[in-house]
Amino acid sequence: MEAPTRPQPIMTKCTVKPYPRPWTPRNADVRFDVVRDFADRVKRLLVGRPVPSRALGETLLPKRIALPVFASDALSSVGYAPDEVLITLAVAGGAATMVSPWVALAVVGVLVVVVASYRQTVHAYPSGGGDYEVVSTNLGPNAGLLVASALLSDYILTVAVSVSSGTSYLAAAVPWAEGHKVEIALGIATVLALLNLRGSRESGSAFAIPTYLYMAAIGVLAVVGLIQEVTGTLGRAESSAYEILTQGGWDQGLTGLAGAFLVLRAFSSGCAALTGVEAISNGVPSFQRPKSRNAATTLLMLGTIAALMLMSIIHLAGAVGIHMVENPATELLSNGRPLGKGYHQDPVIGQIAATVFADFKPMFYLITAVTGLILVLAANTAFSGFPVLASVLGRDEFLPRQLSQRGDRLAYSNGIIVLWLGAVAFIIGFDANTNRLIQLYIVGVFISFTLSQIGMVRHWTRELTTATDPGARRRMHRSRAINAIGVAGTGLVLLIVLATKFTRGAWLTLTIMAVLCLVMSRIRRHYRRVSDELAISDLHDARVLPAHVHAIVLASRLHQPTLRALTYAQSTHPTSIEAVTVDTGDGGADRLLDAWEEAELPVPLTILDSPFRDITRPIVNYVRSVRRESPRDLVVVFLPEYLVRHWWEQILHNQTALRLKTVLLFTPGVVVASVPWQLGLPGQRHIHHGVRARTAEGIIDADVAMRRHVDSHLSHLDQHSSSSTGGVDADPQENR
Repeated sequence: MEAPTRPQPIMTKCTVKPYPRPWTPRNADVRFDVVRDFADRVKRLLVGRPVPSRALGETLLPKRIALPVFASDALSSVGYAPDEVLITLAVAGGAATMVSPWVALAVVGVLVVVVASYRQTVHAYPSGGGDYEVVSTNLGPNAGLLVASALLSDYILTVAVSVSSGTSYLAAAVPWAEGHKVEIALGIATVLALLNLRGSRESGSAFAIPTYLYMAAIGVLAVVGLIQEVTGTLGRAESSAYEILTQGGWDQGLTGLAGAFLVLRAFSSGCAALTGVEAISNGVPSFQRPKSRNAATTLLMLGTIAALMLMSIIHLAGAVGIHMVENPATELLSNGRPLGKGYHQDPVIGQIAATVFADFKPMFYLITAVTGLILVLAANTAFSGFPVLASVLGRDEFLPRQLSQRGDRLAYSNGIIVLWLGAVAFIIGFDANTNRLIQLYIVGVFISFTLSQIGMVRHWTRELTTATDPGARRRMHRSRAINAIGVAGTGLVLLIVLATKFTRGAWLTLTIMAVLCLVMSRIRRHYRRVSDELAISDLHDARVLPAHVHAIVLASRLHQPTLRALTYAQSTHPTSIEAVTVDTGDGGADRLLDAWEEAELPVPLTILDSPFRDITRPIVNYVRSVRRESPRDLVVVFLPEYLVRHWWEQILHNQTALRLKTVLLFTPGVVVASVPWQLGLPGQRHIHHGVRARTAEGIIDADVAMRRHVDSHLSHLDQHSSSSTGGVDADPQENR
């Protein structure tokens, strides 16, 4: 007895075809193609040629390019952080600025803690989620949303602050730019967006030279200035001759609780130098292999260079006697009198360069130029970090999924455009004023710092519960201790920032974060609801065919688009078919009925009365009534429509078909089928094309018989339609 054979599985053959070339009719109007080709050429000029997905590995960054890409924000903070420290302390008079080196030293201490903490993060979480991934994994999704909103707002403010500060340096060298700071800042932000749309490697290569030139210029300035100080040849800054007007209540200087509060406020302003450190943890996937080690090395280089530059500038600012105030026209005095609006206050680095290189002006202009340039390019850090974070949030369905898609150049183009729009809004809203923008700046970043370090402490604690290797446990204990110190340092700074900057603008940042959290939670809820509704609960029930198919063909006149729609509807072999028109009282329905009876079409015509001359509502109500009478049946609505050749011709036609489709698409159990008729194309005088199949004698085929009957009356119908309507565009129910 033979063993029963097992049933063989049904094999489906799948063939992958190459991407087809777009088809264009031979004699079609080419104006649309010309416009499309022109737009494509402009896009290629701005963005570049598309890059295939297999070239993604070629866009990874080596350390020499990753440093200017991800570290330019933190390094450029030297350009405005010293200014903010001195301006804040100047409230209590010129003597108060003497504590600025101690403030800078405290900032450097926090920088060391943050860098050490984030080196643990890039090793533990190399996927690129950064603070968001750390907090979401260890503290829950709600805390992750808070961090994400903080980082998103911080990235937007990074672009606005950096670009605005860069325009201030430009105004120091070119006075004309002072009255056009907003326009210049918007132009610079736009150029940065376009460069990043071309890809990270190209943008990194473009920014590497000015970044390294900036580091070299600041290094030369610091070395020469320190040598002059040691040799006693260091001069005094121009502003050192001016007297600072002490504000009311600060006659006693930095004394008491108020003085301590002012020092803390200066410290919080100086902590702007820490912004941008987190960008490396978000951008780990952009590094070459080994990604984590290269990211950690770049982070260490960033921290070392930023600390040396900040301390050198603060020290030299005190050595040359720089006086910085918020309103120099009224708060700087010369011989007891305010300087007035004609005085322009140069930034700290500009004043130091003018003093150190008083006898060599080209070096002064070089340092001023590269500092302004690096401040502008610092925004590139945000253009690198924001799209990556947005893509992660889009992947997790907290932001639109479009943000997780790469563009033609393998960059997250949608995220870059969103960041650009947000920066433009802040630049315009705050008139490109750096002092006003910086009050909003560092709140979000320290919220993310603190929560991230708490998450890392919890991460190492959880890892220690399962680790058994003594060496691994020692490394985990060391990492946890570093992150615990990070929690204490960043948490303290966060409290200081909130206490000293809340009324000066930090409340706006907190409000924006709350709105972002609400929006992202709503987006997540929407995606979950859609997923639940689209899930298949019963595969068998989902595949059950409808009991009947009822076809409805909308007709306004009896012309070729209507006949084509009738033919297409019959070709689907529905259970029942009917044509529907609306009587608006203008006689159009009567003329259609006469033409319908004369043509002897085997499809019943239903006329809907519309006493208020509305076309859309009667049809929609009728379709819904058919649906209600037979809930298990499928209703297919065929919409005949013709497509005009020129865009301006749309104005000459009403849009009934568009309105009908918009409404019917939201009706359950209704399928809308558009039957297009393209005007201006040859060969459309007849409904059917090619050789029609014949039916053998003796075989009754109602569809074939109907098509033969329609063909026999087609020429007569064309003449009748032209004579009765007087043209193609005479019917008020025309739906194009």
